[in-house]
Amino acid sequence: MPAVTVDNPLTLPKVAAPADAVARPVLTVTTAPSGFEGEGFPVRRAFAGINYRHLDPFIMMDQMGEVEYAAGEPKGTPWHPHRGFETVTYIIDGSFIHQDSHGGGGAIENGDTQWMTAGSGLLHIETPPEALVMSGGLFHGLQLWVNLPKADKMMAPRYQDIRGGQVQLLASPDGGALLRVIAGDLDGHEGPGITHTPISMIHATVRPGAEVTLPWREEFNGLAYVLAGRGSVGEEHRPVRTGQTAVFGTGSSLTVRADAAQDGNAPDLEVVLLGGRPIREPMAHYGPFVMNTQDELRQAFEDFKAGRLGSVPAVHGM
Repeated sequence: MPAVTVDNPLTLPKVAAPADAVARPVLTVTTAPSGFEGEGFPVRRAFAGINYRHLDPFIMMDQMGEVEYAAGEPKGTPWHPHRGFETVTYIIDGSFIHQDSHGGGGAIENGDTQWMTAGSGLLHIETPPEALVMSGGLFHGLQLWVNLPKADKMMAPRYQDIRGGQVQLLASPDGGALLRVIAGDLDGHEGPGITHTPISMIHATVRPGAEVTLPWREEFNGLAYVLAGRGSVGEEHRPVRTGQTAVFGTGSSLTVRADAAQDGNAPDLEVVLLGGRPIREPMAHYGPFVMNTQDELRQAFEDFKAGRLGSVPAVHGM
């Protein structure tokens, strides 16, 4: 179960699309391939196979886990560079420690989010805490990459520490869906994440048999990624399940519903809803850098090799 929840969603502010909202059609549903990241932790590549014109301003997203580690198994990433975009790491269960060469960092766990604006560039590392390595335990989260427009790509790096208790909690009118607004705006309710590129990021828990139709900004794209469970999306009732991404077309509302019967290990439908204003600029992406041109990409690698993106802090034990 996600760490951030409430006993009675009916006590929360309600949100629903107006009756005259234009429903967004479902353009496609894709299935995320599985792989490994960093030092070998399992991930699902949520956006694999989706044309970038439907993703912009998002670049990629990995679902990390859900995995029950044995003692000694938890893994993270080594020190590595980034430039030109933002990383958003959302921990649903378990914990992770972040540190970067710009001075940002800390532990995030059980509903916390760390929002790192790489901007002009830095080095960072993400590791499981020693206690988790020693004991093992549940680990589940997401990492989303959000592009920066050309005007902001070389801005100073910034780190936001968003505690799980800070997210804006909302509900569908009948209480069948709990909505956690991590960033952006949903029907006038603002999440705590400060974004350079206008986006919305929402984690929805939809109870078996329930349905939610949300207002959605018409200038945004619309994506729904299923973390766990089974259900359907859109007025067409297009089936979706764990590890699948639904891409919505244009309109002013989107609909998600949960199947009446769920799997035993996923009592509810867990969905991440994403929307953003497309940047519509050329993109040159390779490895840890996302720039506008190949020349800028080459410069990023040269700056990294020359040590201009920072150095690994001299911290005991790291």
